[in-house]
Amino acid sequence: MEQASGKTLYIEFNKSAFKHEVTKEDIRFAFDNKLLDRPVVGEEEKNLLIGFDRALNPLEILYNEIDEKSVNVFHAMPCRKAWLKLVNV
Repeated sequence: MEQASGKTLYIEFNKSAFKHEVTKEDIRFAFDNKLLDRPVVGEEEKNLLIGFDRALNPLEILYNEIDEKSVNVFHAMPCRKAWLKLVNV
């Protein structure tokens, strides 16, 4: 487990989270610099987070909540235009 900087949120990473070459550091940064964080409609066990990586590029991250202090990230990639429309970026 990894601790998000300055927070008590612990992040677990599935191997699939790195399929698009997003790093652990950029995922943690996105959690700390998020624009949107909500359940996926129709798949409420999944959450969508849109946040910035360390170069301030928007990322889309999908994760499951384990408990109040822990999440499991299973998808991370540069944010697609369809998701960016949700945050007007």
